[in-house]
Amino acid sequence: MPALLMPNKRRWFIIFIIFLAIVFNYFDRQIVSILKPVIKKEFALNDGGYALILNIFTVCYAIMYPVSGWLVDRFGAKKVMFAGIIGWSVACIGGGISRTFGQFTFFRGLLGMSEPTNFPAQLKVVTVWFPGKLRATANSLCVAGSSIGAIIAPPLVAWLAITYNWHTVFIVAGVVGLIIALLWLLVYRDPPAEIALEAAGTAKIEESPSFTWKQLWGRKSLWGILLIRFVSDPVWYFCLFWLPGYLQEQSGFSLAQMGMFGWIPFLVADLGAIGTAAWSDRMVRKGKEPLKARKVMLTSVAVLAPLCVLTPYIPNPFVTLFIFSIVAVACLSWLFTISVVIAEAFPVKNVASVLGIAGGFGALGAVGFNYFVGQFMGTLGAEKIFIAMAFLHPVAVLILWTMVRPEKPAVAVAKLDSIA
Repeated sequence: MPALLMPNKRRWFIIFIIFLAIVFNYFDRQIVSILKPVIKKEFALNDGGYALILNIFTVCYAIMYPVSGWLVDRFGAKKVMFAGIIGWSVACIGGGISRTFGQFTFFRGLLGMSEPTNFPAQLKVVTVWFPGKLRATANSLCVAGSSIGAIIAPPLVAWLAITYNWHTVFIVAGVVGLIIALLWLLVYRDPPAEIALEAAGTAKIEESPSFTWKQLWGRKSLWGILLIRFVSDPVWYFCLFWLPGYLQEQSGFSLAQMGMFGWIPFLVADLGAIGTAAWSDRMVRKGKEPLKARKVMLTSVAVLAPLCVLTPYIPNPFVTLFIFSIVAVACLSWLFTISVVIAEAFPVKNVASVLGIAGGFGALGAVGFNYFVGQFMGTLGAEKIFIAMAFLHPVAVLILWTMVRPEKPAVAVAKLDSIA
């Protein structure tokens, strides 16, 4: 295929494969939330037991995310992403053949260990293949796979489970993942020199200055990014892991209705987040400093997140879907663009490591929130949980403006001073 061999065309083929990988990355993790009543019945669980399944996945995810970032910076996106896709595909198939709670949780843990490889690799690819004027758009098209996975999960999971059984859902997801791994191996190449130079802006990537792992931890912006992910990620995790069950157990949806309508918030979120990312790129093309453009956009959409407080007072499931469609736009816009913020604030050779550390902190925030929801949904009441969620994105805005700025290694600063 001649078009595939041309660098400017190849990079969009690469984006498409990453998109597919992220679609099924999210599809795989969504299966449990959609089948929550079925899984609880299968293993005789209450909400606390269900939260334990979530947290086994999420703790493993949090531990492996920073490691994944380091692996990508050390060994490259191609190898690490391939290994990750194989790992989570095997984990899905294992979940499908599990017959005990212990077996099932083991494979959920393996899924959590494998899935974080995707996102540091994706950000590295976007950073080395795309210049700043296209970076947010390319990134959003990749990460759009997260919500597309969440969109196709409700109808497909419900259909497979009703037509066959819950085991089949996991096995089918695993087989598809193995096919995507093969596509990635065949399509991905490192960028040629002219593309890498365009993306880096001034110097070859391998020659550009960067922070050591130890130096990264002394940067104020790193701690700002970590805190942002820690406080804002739990809202998105709620949409993924708790909203499908809430719609079935609190709002009256059946599994079939969940399949028919449960995808709506994720479609709206996907379209909205791609639109907000494109808006921030447009501000950059009009001359606004890139990092400031991302901050302006994120601040603008953060005002949507507190609408979740209305949910328990309007128990109609379709109103709940409407409210969370709006909230999900804010969540996904932050998830999409905070990766671009990292790319704008840190040297290219550090972006995968920073994203890995940040993703781990975001997952740790979700672990605490999952436990909170599992323990108190039936005692404190859903309204208290939604009130807590309403404050998280506004706090993230304050952190973004006060702590995140461009970070330059001392070597780079010295070179700029000598030029001046």
